[in-house]
Amino acid sequence: MHRGSLNSITRRQFLAVAAAASATAFTMPALADQRRGADGLGIGMHSYGAHWKLAGETGPKAPFSDALQFLEYCGSIGAAGVQVTITPRDFDFARRIRTKVESSGLYFEGQLSLPKSDPDLDRFELDVRLAKEAGAVVIRTACLSGRRYETFASAEAFRQFRDQSWKSLLLAEPLLKKHRMRLAIENHKDWFTAELVEILRRMQSEFVGACVDIGNNLALLEDPLETVTALAPFALSTHIKDMGLQEYENGFLLSEVPLGEGFLDLKQLIGVLRRANPGVRLNLEMITRDPLKIPCLTSRYWIPMGDLPASRLAHALNLVKTHRSNKPLPHVTGLSATDQLRLEDANVRDSLKYAREQLSLYRS
Repeated sequence: MHRGSLNSITRRQFLAVAAAASATAFTMPALADQRRGADGLGIGMHSYGAHWKLAGETGPKAPFSDALQFLEYCGSIGAAGVQVTITPRDFDFARRIRTKVESSGLYFEGQLSLPKSDPDLDRFELDVRLAKEAGAVVIRTACLSGRRYETFASAEAFRQFRDQSWKSLLLAEPLLKKHRMRLAIENHKDWFTAELVEILRRMQSEFVGACVDIGNNLALLEDPLETVTALAPFALSTHIKDMGLQEYENGFLLSEVPLGEGFLDLKQLIGVLRRANPGVRLNLEMITRDPLKIPCLTSRYWIPMGDLPASRLAHALNLVKTHRSNKPLPHVTGLSATDQLRLEDANVRDSLKYAREQLSLYRS
């Protein structure tokens, strides 16, 4: 496997890489049955962020507090499977998840963080083994837990992150190969589409691909269809969502909204993903929170962004103007814990209903 270091390349090269990706065959040999649940809509754990937060606190009781209970709950409301971190980190518990998966027809995708250095490899390998024991064939990860424009105060800080991410992937890949587990890297408001495509092409590994989030790169001023088209050949998993937009003084507001209430052409985007990988699972990520502020009209936003052209900003602002939501975007500030749980659950259930009735996503 040829792997050079991830050096900076020009934006023109990035765009060429992204354009080539959609035309590049990226067929991964089948490692296990990935068709289970591919005709329905699963649920990513961050769709229930408030529930997870409150599960261990006093106050309203959440209906789940671990990965198995989450799988059971999501199955009970019509989901096809889940994408979730395994807690507790115990092999007997992981085998209980597998038993539920095999008896219910649901699917299970894991979630973990990348190793930072050699001493972290034991932890990473344990997480991979737990996910495999639980019945997963794909694990989702992200290189950055935050957002590019909020995290990095200098171009050098971003370069250090870029280099560390490449080091982490080089550490992780041999263990993924050893356990025959696929790692899906999310475009998590950290990488421009072409940057992530370049990383995946440089890895040249059948065990490392993408978790394609169809809405995240709006925060980096990228068009959703262009993002999905470029990443689809590498898709091992997905985050499906709909997005609402509104202007504010420093840029625009961005919110996940229940499927069908935003501006994304979900049928088109899902079609692109399925043509590239018919067995890719579709995981709902309906995050109920206050709108994210995308401060693209401030100088601070641009510090770690490299040489983005003015045309990218113009396109994004025109998209916001054209597709501005006429309804208030979701807010949770000021809601009681009970009301926040109720709203979060309602948004997920409304999305599942829309997926069944309008997108023909039925649990098989």
